[in-house]
Amino acid sequence: MPHLRSIAFRGVPPEAGDRFPFTVPIIRGLTSLDLDARVTFLVGENGSGKSTLLEGIAAAAKLPTVGSESLERDATLTAQRELAGSLHLTWNTRVKRGFFLRAEDFFGFTKSLSKMRAELQERLRQVDQEFVTSSDWAKGLAKGPARASLADMERRYGVDLDANSHGQSFLKLFGARFVPGGLYLLDEPEAPLSPQSQLGLIALIGDMLRQDAQFIIATHSPILLGFPGAVIYSCDRTPIEAVPYEELDHVVITRDFLNSRERFLKYL
Repeated sequence: MPHLRSIAFRGVPPEAGDRFPFTVPIIRGLTSLDLDARVTFLVGENGSGKSTLLEGIAAAAKLPTVGSESLERDATLTAQRELAGSLHLTWNTRVKRGFFLRAEDFFGFTKSLSKMRAELQERLRQVDQEFVTSSDWAKGLAKGPARASLADMERRYGVDLDANSHGQSFLKLFGARFVPGGLYLLDEPEAPLSPQSQLGLIALIGDMLRQDAQFIIATHSPILLGFPGAVIYSCDRTPIEAVPYEELDHVVITRDFLNSRERFLKYL
């Protein structure tokens, strides 16, 4: 059973007027959205509003973030927080476990981890210099906090995320931050992933579902969209509408291109 059962839009606040995000057609036309599936996809062209809606849901659910400021403080999500105030969430089981992740935040997170790792290693070198005449016992005590933080980081994320490809790093990060029974909202997670790594993410999602997780994912990827049993909402239609996988524009165009790329490229 999914944790988050549905969302309902209370309407445009009187003070909002014609202000974003209430000017987005799929949001202005939204009444309610069922989230009965354990995996729900939001798909649509750039600018359709799928990411904005996902961010609004994440803010309303008060989920923690990965790689960015909290949803309550992130200056780039001011409009989405206003949208959250107009959303009513209906839960089967109220959870605050899980996280919200945007693809662009992932790259920032790996950089911050690399910086933190370098700072901890520098602290260990400083202790060696500062305690050069001290006993090993005293030196060990001084190194303790930095060693513990570095060991915890390596246990969760590996020795060095930057040493991996973006796809490997993303999957390691995702696996390290997974908590059973959580709600996970992902915005275009395919961005750092090769097709093979996207299949790896599908396998990871499948493992998480067996541990009572729920996913709501905004994506362009025909590979991810093929997850078995998922409900797919098209944000290119107003109001938002569930669409079978085989009828999605993303799937039809990709399939037709692969079947006859010469015909497509001839007219470009």
